[in-house]
Amino acid sequence: MERVQKILAQAGVASRRKCEELIAKGRVSVNGKIVKLGDKASEKDKILVNGKPVVLEKKVYVMLNKPKGVVTTVSEGFGMKTVLDLVKVPERVFPVGRLDKNTEGLLLLTNDGDLANKLTHPRYEVQKEYFVVLNKPLSEKVMLKLQEGVVIDGRKVDFSRLDFAGREVFLRIHEGRKHIVRRLFELLGFRVLRLVRTRVGSLDLGDLKPGKWRFLTPSELSRLIPKRL
Repeated sequence: MERVQKILAQAGVASRRKCEELIAKGRVSVNGKIVKLGDKASEKDKILVNGKPVVLEKKVYVMLNKPKGVVTTVSEGFGMKTVLDLVKVPERVFPVGRLDKNTEGLLLLTNDGDLANKLTHPRYEVQKEYFVVLNKPLSEKVMLKLQEGVVIDGRKVDFSRLDFAGREVFLRIHEGRKHIVRRLFELLGFRVLRLVRTRVGSLDLGDLKPGKWRFLTPSELSRLIPKRL
C-alpha cells in the first residue's frame, strides 16, 4: 500500500505536489470513495482522477550487465550512450543506484521506487560484490591493512569478503558511497584498471553478457527484497 499521491505521481498523472492538490480538491477517488491526503491504495484499486481511470504501470525488474563506457544517468548522457539505450521496455524504468562510466557489471533497473529505496538505503545494508583488477599486485601488508579497515572521510570501510590473487581482488561490502572502491585503492597507492560489480544482495550476474539484460524471475525478486523492513 502506498499513499495515493505517490501512486498518481508514479503513474505520470502530475508532479507529487500537483497530485496532492488534486486530492485536496476532492478530484480523486479510490473504489468509488473520495480520498483525502494521506490515504493509501494499491495497484489493484480502481483510482479515478476527475472521473477518469488512472492506468498504472505494472512493476518491472530488470538486470543489466552494464558495459564500460555507458553512463548510468540520463543527465550525464548528453552525446553518450546511457543504460536506457540498452534496456528497451515500455515501462519507465530507472537505475537502482549507479555505476560510473568506467565500471561494469550488475545494474538493476525498475519502476518500483520502494524496492529501489530499500536496496540503496544504508540501514538495509545490502551487500555488493566486486571484481577488481589493479595496476600492480596486492601485497600481504596491504591486504592486512584492508582487513583492519581503511578510513575514508572519517568512516571505516568494512568488508565481509576480501580475497586476492596477484592484481585481482574480490571483495564484498555494503557501502554505497560514491566511487568508494576506486577511492579505497587509490588511497593505498593503486590504480583500478577494471571494476566489475558481480552481485547485489542475493542477485548474481551469472553468465549475462556485457550489454545484455533480462527480467528478474519471481524467485530472484523474492530473495532480493531486504528482510529488514
